[in-house]
Amino acid sequence: MPPTPILLLKTKSSPHDGYEDFFSAQNYTPTFIPVLEHRFLKNNLAQVRDLFSTGAFSNNAPTPRRYGGLIFTSQRAVEGFAQMIEDEKDVTFNTLTTPPLILYTVGPATARTLTTLRNKHLPSAIIHGADTGTGENLAHLILEHYDTLYPTHKPSLLFLVGEVRRDIIPKTLMDESLPVEKRVGVEELVVYETGVMGSFEGDFKDVIGRAEGDVWVVVFSPTGCEAMLRVLGLGPFAGSETRTGAGKGKRNVFVATIGPTTRDHLREKFGFEAHVCAPKPSPEGVLEGIEAFMRAI
Repeated sequence: MPPTPILLLKTKSSPHDGYEDFFSAQNYTPTFIPVLEHRFLKNNLAQVRDLFSTGAFSNNAPTPRRYGGLIFTSQRAVEGFAQMIEDEKDVTFNTLTTPPLILYTVGPATARTLTTLRNKHLPSAIIHGADTGTGENLAHLILEHYDTLYPTHKPSLLFLVGEVRRDIIPKTLMDESLPVEKRVGVEELVVYETGVMGSFEGDFKDVIGRAEGDVWVVVFSPTGCEAMLRVLGLGPFAGSETRTGAGKGKRNVFVATIGPTTRDHLREKFGFEAHVCAPKPSPEGVLEGIEAFMRAI
């Protein structure tokens, strides 16, 4: 059988992309279709710089430590943070503190980027959460882990986010049903904005038009979902020649989401149920979901 087309609605990572390497080895033909344009908010990233320079993450400051760590659930947030650190040659990012600065992250991709950054600029920081897979799982890990570091007086965590995000992490960490000493304060700071690339819909339509046989489309963000559904004729745009689901006849198009945020967005805003929600936000997680779905039909 010829390789199955898999359309990855994301910008291809450079110099290597783990999704391309992985799916090329699994009898799929990966094609990248960029969806998003990101704009870093330099003023807000400057606030993060100032927090480091004034000792907000350190026990050595004249005032009590304000933050015990940072939370990242987005590759873009990590990239903005990294760009800020690389640009600030005159700022010392002192993380030689006890307990150490904690960098909480939700997936392996963000963890890899953070590890490179940590090794170069924040050598004593510790990364946790790479295998949690979802914001909810990460929140529960934080509750347990942070309590071992700060059993009583807990400094807040700084959550670097985009303007579109779920609130599961702050809600879970600051849940009023928790004992006061167990709650963890979360301060969110928006460090990037996201929009749909003007060329996306036309590019996606061209690729879909050339694809042969069954096709998998992997969606990585709520942004661009409407344009995707419109091109495919799905959800509120049903009625085109493209058909989803199993069966013979016309080409089948299946949709997989990288995680629950995008799945829930498709469900709640457009009434469309993705065929697969990856159990983990990784190439392996996407394939696991696809294979389980295909075995069941």
